[in-house]
Formats: sequence, structure tokens, C-alpha cells
Amino acid sequence: MNRTSKWFGILPLLATLVALAPTRLASAHAEPGLVTPQQRLEAPDFELSGLNGKKLRLRDYRGQLVLLNFWGTFCVPCREEMPQLEALWQSFKDQGFTVIAIATDRGNAKEVERFVRETALSFPVVLDPDGKVRRNYEIIGLPTTYLIGRDGRFHGRVIGARDWANAEAKSMIQRLLVQ
Repeated sequence: MNRTSKWFGILPLLATLVALAPTRLASAHAEPGLVTPQQRLEAPDFELSGLNGKKLRLRDYRGQLVLLNFWGTFCVPCREEMPQLEALWQSFKDQGFTVIAIATDRGNAKEVERFVRETALSFPVVLDPDGKVRRNYEIIGLPTTYLIGRDGRFHGRVIGARDWANAEAKSMIQRLLVQ
């Protein structure tokens, strides 16, 4: 059992229910659709290449609130939430917040590059061509987003697309930035 299994203690069936009915869990958590950990373990570090070929390591973002989004160009809900993630990042990037998008497209860097260019995404986008990071973070559906605190520990996970540009999401990011 790896660290994320111990952290969440959630069976795949529950994760599927979260993805299918996020509003039902909203009342059980402080934030709509955010599944919070039983214990705030440290997020597993990784090193992946960006679209420019430069290496990105999660540990280099220690001290910032990180929204780590697993997505794919083949995933319609993923594509739809990307502009919202860009808007959220633009709102908070100067306050110690970053978005890192991990593209799960296998061997399709040109499609990822085209999408990033057409959508004018300016936050870091990295490639996970062999799926190692995706497996380490136990991604069972796309999009999946983790919020990682300034201390490098998990704050929560969201399975499925969300409106990241709405007032609730902005309020959540503001609260997490001061923790």
C-alpha cells in the first residue's frame, strides 16, 4: 500500500461515487467535492519534463499552495476546466499559489502543446508519458486534482471537473493560502 492509499483510505468504489455525485459529498466537507485526508501526509515528489523540455520537480514548489491537476487532451471535462484553472492561477499566482497540470497523454506531446497554445495556458504543464506519476497518485479518473499545502502535505482531492473560477473555489484558495 503506497502513501496515497494510506492517506485517503478510500476504495475505488467510493472514488467512483465521488466522481459521479460530487454534490452529495459537498455537505460532508468544508469545500464542495473536496475529499479531505484522514491524515495530512506529504505528497510524493516527482520529476517530469515540461513542454519546453525543462524538468519540473514538485519539491521545488515547497512554500507554495499547489493545485496539481491530472488531465488529458482526450478528456472533454479536462479540456473544459483548463481555462478556469488558468483564471484561478492568474488570480492568485502572486500570492504563493501555483497550478501544475500533468498531461496523461501517452506519447502525444504535440497534441498537448497544441492545446496549451490554443487555450493560452501559462501555468506549468508537464508530461507523464509512462504513467508513473499517475499511478503513484492513484488516478482512477480524469480530471483529478490534488491540493497540496505550502508544507508539501495534502489538503484534499477532487475527482471530476469543477468550476475553478467561481466564488467558492476562490474562497477556498484564499483560506488555504493563509494556513
